[in-house]
Amino acid sequence: MLQEALAVSFSTSVGSDYFNDILERYEYYTNEESRIPFPINALNRLSNGGLPKKTLNVFLAGTNVGKSAMMCYLAGEWLKAGYNVLYITLEMSEKAIQERVDANLLDLTTDELKKIKDFETFEKKVKNLQLRTKGRFITKEFPTGSAHAGHFRHLLRELDQKQKFKPDIILCDYSNICSSSRYKSMSGV
Repeated sequence: MLQEALAVSFSTSVGSDYFNDILERYEYYTNEESRIPFPINALNRLSNGGLPKKTLNVFLAGTNVGKSAMMCYLAGEWLKAGYNVLYITLEMSEKAIQERVDANLLDLTTDELKKIKDFETFEKKVKNLQLRTKGRFITKEFPTGSAHAGHFRHLLRELDQKQKFKPDIILCDYSNICSSSRYKSMSGV
């Protein structure tokens, strides 16, 4: 016996009509979307003024070329510009990421950072920086190959609920060592 299935959809859209949707198309073409500018003019020129919000952007380069160093620099600069930045690391430790960001923000080398004589001096430098920005910077480490998009969604909910933190920018270092939310890994994680 052949049964027919009833399909119900509440969406009224069946596509865009070229001649009837002229206004929507024009608004799309002429809308200056909100962008997050890079702190590097050359990148702003290449990207038409920065990163469009709600987009995925990727830095590609060979091994040990400086992708993480670039992302740490950008994280610090975007923090100074007042953005909320979440840095998810799947390779380096949270402290190693923070060390690089501290060195950039405090205009020190990592060796000079380690030679600051007392906590009060370090604290004063960080508090002075905090007075000059409205942004926040959070670093979260996941073990290599153990986290996937579901973990990141959960982290975002937890940050919102527990710390009232909503990132403007999420940096993920790096996506090709994330696990899959669909397939079990060989290690059983």
